[in-house]
Amino acid sequence: MHENEQAELITVIGDFLEMGHVENIMAMFKQDTSLYALSGELLRDERFMVRMGMAVLFEELKGIRPQEVALAIPALLPVLGEETPWMRGEAVNLLGIIGTSEALAHITPLADDPEPQIREMVGDILEAQGAR
Repeated sequence: MHENEQAELITVIGDFLEMGHVENIMAMFKQDTSLYALSGELLRDERFMVRMGMAVLFEELKGIRPQEVALAIPALLPVLGEETPWMRGEAVNLLGIIGTSEALAHITPLADDPEPQIREMVGDILEAQGAR
């Protein structure tokens, strides 16, 4: 996929998520698992509804295709290093939803994040997953 096409696709997915059309985006992800690679860029969207839509999308996909959601892990890892706390928090949330041992291993170091809300999220996720 060319850079222009990818940017357009990210915009379209973001717009659909903002409008609440998670089911349409879910159908796209089910049809083309390469879309998981866009997850990190979608989490960088400043629109709260886009990021919330990503969480809803992953919750739904985790329920019906648990083996596929881990495909997003490589795309989420760079977001864990973002300076902006809400971006790190969004990545922690999705990795917590994914919930594999690999995903949890990547969020464990953020238990010492400078941002108290991120530390709390990581603690809650690890406790819920029994990894603490």
